[in-house]
Amino acid sequence: MGLAEMERVGRAMSSSDYWRKQNPDKPLFPDVLWSKPERRDAAGKLAIVGGNSHGFAAVAAAYQTALATGVGAAKVILPDVLKKTLPPDCIFAPTNPSGGLSREALVDLRAATTWANLILFIGDNGQNSETAGLFETFLAKDTETPVMITRDAVDLVKNAAEAVLNRTPTHLVVSLSQLQKLLKNVYYPRVVTFSQGVKQIAETLHKFTVTYPCTITLWHSGNLFAAHGGQVVSQEFNQPMRVWSGEIAARAAVWQIWQRDPIQAAATSWLTN
Repeated sequence: MGLAEMERVGRAMSSSDYWRKQNPDKPLFPDVLWSKPERRDAAGKLAIVGGNSHGFAAVAAAYQTALATGVGAAKVILPDVLKKTLPPDCIFAPTNPSGGLSREALVDLRAATTWANLILFIGDNGQNSETAGLFETFLAKDTETPVMITRDAVDLVKNAAEAVLNRTPTHLVVSLSQLQKLLKNVYYPRVVTFSQGVKQIAETLHKFTVTYPCTITLWHSGNLFAAHGGQVVSQEFNQPMRVWSGEIAARAAVWQIWQRDPIQAAATSWLTN
């Protein structure tokens, strides 16, 4: 199906066909909520990538969030410049002169795909071109491993937006400004603005994810949205700092290990404390 045909199909659907709203006090997917693994050895494995010589707080917070959410095991991949300040059980990958992950860290990212069920790029990587190139190369060559990308890690891959957005097992947790940049970089014909209401945002996410196979989670105007395959779920959510800190992405990453449908996983993760 070409782009024009996808857009035509999207226009033919009413919002009630593709947009569902979850009440914060009532799960939209109760079967998913009740199917949370009870045993750690059956709860999956998560790799968390991030940090640079100037900070790794988001990595540490995501690690703790993942364990608290119930993941079976988690490992973190950090620049080896941090080796002197962190426990030896972390995975320390080669560092570039700017203090971020270098291209040589590709070996460690590829190794993580053989162990982890999902890789979370949590950010705090430092804004340098070598780390951006590392992520772009990894995402272009690995087409099967589920990944979640959030915070400033999204900014690092925006120049490779076409490849990233066309990668089916990619889940991006973004701000509205980041979504604007991604749409601009793939020359998407619809524009999103901060003044748009939830209905317009839901419609754009619906049409965008009909065109691109990735998953998008977005916070805007007091609501969380998750979109994939043209389907959209939203929920009122007035704690945006939990999004910007990476907590929402970390929780969603764990639930996505347990539940293959990324929308159901994301929406269910919003209900848990």
